[in-house]
Amino acid sequence: MKRPRQRASSVAVIDIGSNSVRLVVYEAMERSLVSIFNEKTLCGLGREVQTTGLLAPDAVLKALTSLRRFRALCRVMKVGRVHAIATAACRDATNGPDFIAKAERICGVPIEILSGPREAKLSALGVVSGIHKPDGIVGDLGGGSLELIDVRGNRVHSGVTLPLGSLALQDLSQKSLKRAERIVKTELSDVVHLKAGRGRAFYAVGGTWRALARIHIIQSGYPLRVMHGYSLPAIEALDFVRRLRRLATANILANIESIAEARQPLLVYAALVLENIILTARPKTIVFSTYGVREGLLYDMLPLAKRAEDGLAAAAETMNRLLSRSAKHAQELSDWSDRFVRVAKIKETEDERRLRRVACLLSDVGWRMHPDYRGEQTLNLITNGNFGSVDHHGRAFVALSVYYRYAGFSNENEPPEPVRALVTPAQLERARVLGALFRVAHLISAARPGVLPATHFSAKDRKLMLVFEHRMVDLVADRVGSRFKQLAKLVGRSGSIVRR
Repeated sequence: MKRPRQRASSVAVIDIGSNSVRLVVYEAMERSLVSIFNEKTLCGLGREVQTTGLLAPDAVLKALTSLRRFRALCRVMKVGRVHAIATAACRDATNGPDFIAKAERICGVPIEILSGPREAKLSALGVVSGIHKPDGIVGDLGGGSLELIDVRGNRVHSGVTLPLGSLALQDLSQKSLKRAERIVKTELSDVVHLKAGRGRAFYAVGGTWRALARIHIIQSGYPLRVMHGYSLPAIEALDFVRRLRRLATANILANIESIAEARQPLLVYAALVLENIILTARPKTIVFSTYGVREGLLYDMLPLAKRAEDGLAAAAETMNRLLSRSAKHAQELSDWSDRFVRVAKIKETEDERRLRRVACLLSDVGWRMHPDYRGEQTLNLITNGNFGSVDHHGRAFVALSVYYRYAGFSNENEPPEPVRALVTPAQLERARVLGALFRVAHLISAARPGVLPATHFSAKDRKLMLVFEHRMVDLVADRVGSRFKQLAKLVGRSGSIVRR
C-alpha cells in the first residue's frame, strides 16, 4: 500500500466572538477542511455591551486566560499558521481596542476586527464552502449580532448586520421576552434582504441555532447526529421554535443536558429570532450549517481554482487516498461506472452522477475492518463523516451504496431502517445497483489498478455483457459471472461474461 502523502502545514483560527472564544485547528489549508482540534470557552464578552458599552471585566479575564491556553496549544501542536478574528462585541465596545491589544500580545498574531459587512460576507462564504450550490439567505446568529446575506451558488451579495445576537438581545430587552420580540420585529421589518428569501432556503449559522437543531434531532429520534446539512421544512421549524418559547416561559428549557449550561438561557432568544425570520422571509426550508465565518475566512484565502473544486469530491479523494488499498483503482472504478451507466442506459441527473462518483472513491475504505462488520462500519463512517457539500440524503445514498458492496443482498443483511428512510425508494434501488457494481469490480480486480480498464461493457437487446480482454481472461470465474448476472438483473437485463 502506498504511504499517504505528507500532511501539509496545519492552520488554526482563533475566533473571539461575543459569546464564545474558540480555537479550531485544521489539518491543512485545503478545499475540504478537516478539523483536528476544536475547543471553545463561553466567556460572554458581549453580554453587557448594548447597555454599558463595555466588555465585562470578568468576561475579559476569562477570554484572555483562554487565549493563553490556545496560544500554548498552537505551539504544542506545531500549527503552521494562525489567524485570529474578533466580531461584534469587540468592534462595538469602547474598551474593545484595549482588550484586542492585550489579546494580540498573548496570541502573537494580528487580530482582525471584522466589520459587519465583512462578517456577513465570510459567513456566506462559509456556507458556499460547505453547502453544494446554496440558494437562499444566510443568517449567522452570534452573541452580539445577526448577519443576513443572500447567496446563489458561489455568488455572494451584500449583507446587513443587526444587533440581534442572543446576548445582545438579552441585554437590550433586560431579559423581557415581550420587549425582545418587539425589538426583533422592528429590526427585521426594514430588512429588504429577507424579501428575497421567499420559497428558498434559509441557512442557519451559529452555535445557539445549532443547539436548537441538536434539540430537534434528539426529540424527533432522527437517525443521524450530524448537525451540518440537517434541514427542516420551514413550517415544521416554525412550530418547533414556538414550542421552545412556550417551554422557556414555563422554565422547562433549563438543565437540558445536551446543551452547555451557559448557552441554555440564550435558546429562547435564538428561537425568537428564527421564528420572526421565518414569518418575514417565508423560506421553504431551514438548513443548519456548521460552516461559517471561520471556514469562510480560509475559503476566501484559497486560490480561485481550489475554490471552484467540489468540496465533497475533495473530501472523498482525501479519504480514498488515506484509507483505500489503491487510490488509483478508485479513480478507475469511477470511470468504469461511467461506462456501465452509459451502456446500461441508466438515466442520471447531474447530482446523481456526482454522488455515484463519490461512492466509487469511498468503495474500499472499509477493507481494514473485520469482514463480518465492514458493511455496518462503513455505513457509520460515511453517514457520520466529517465532510460538507452534501445533504443528509446524499450521505445516506453514498453510505448505502458502499454498505451493499460489503454486506451483499441477503434479507438478514439489510441496512438499518432509519438510514434507509433517509432516501427515496428510487435512491435505495440506485444504491443497490451501485453496490452490486462494486461487488463485481472488486472481485475482478482485488482493488488493484490496471485491471478494470482491460474490461468493458456491451449490450445487445436485453442482454448485458462484461467483456474481458485476452490478457485478463484468467480472472474470469463462476463467482464473477454470478455477481455480474445479479447486477444485470437489478437493471432489468440478463448478464453474461465474454472472453476476447
